[in-house]
Amino acid sequence: FLICPSFSLTQQVVALKEIRLQEEEGTPFTAIREASLLKQLKHANIVTLHDIVHTRETLTFVFEYVHTDLSQYLERYSNGGLDPKNVKLFLVQLLRGLEYCHGRRILHRDIKPQNLLISEIGELKIADFGLARAKSVPSHTYSHEVVTLWYRPPDVLLGSTDYSTSLDLWGVGCIFVEMVTGVPAFPGVRDVHDQLGKIFKVVGTPTEETWPGVSQLPNYRKPGRLMIYRPRRLAAAFPRLHDIPFTESLASQFLQV
Repeated sequence: FLICPSFSLTQQVVALKEIRLQEEEGTPFTAIREASLLKQLKHANIVTLHDIVHTRETLTFVFEYVHTDLSQYLERYSNGGLDPKNVKLFLVQLLRGLEYCHGRRILHRDIKPQNLLISEIGELKIADFGLARAKSVPSHTYSHEVVTLWYRPPDVLLGSTDYSTSLDLWGVGCIFVEMVTGVPAFPGVRDVHDQLGKIFKVVGTPTEETWPGVSQLPNYRKPGRLMIYRPRRLAAAFPRLHDIPFTESLASQFLQV
């Protein structure tokens, strides 16, 4: 993103997202999708797209300028977790923005701290709709390569392509835990199977008894097959959840297998 000092006659600061176009390939489909969806979405907790400038070489999105993102905010202010008031402030705004999207049958599919913008007065705005899908609640047969590994739900990691709003809400749960504790909830370091191991050590490994059909998912049985873990209380895995009332039960509602 580039920061532009003024826009049109309003003299407002804007952010420019420039995409260079390849003559052979034309306009990237993700850019077309993002532009199409953002024109539909008008909400206080969704970043505003002011304009699109299309030339032969570039496609430039003109967005409202927002001060920082949640990833940078966490690095700057999180010392063992954010202040509970700020956790609540950001969580409520994130849920409002997603409720608006889901009510219009749109899944974001890439909820992560880098895509949540934070203004100087604490407004949260959901950004980067390049992977979002319209008319997809529920949806079928989409690529599982859709979100940063740490914020992917286990069904997507296991190879399921039947997506619903739970895809976004799992990301909300991961971010909620990260805001409370100050560290990522499930920081995998290698691949899909390592990421699944991080998750199942906390929530337990699903079986046919607890999740009918799970053994048929493509990544359920692979070389280095999944270890079987018993579910733990979230507060045992993330002790700071003990310190703030209701956080464990709320996180459990988001992080369901």
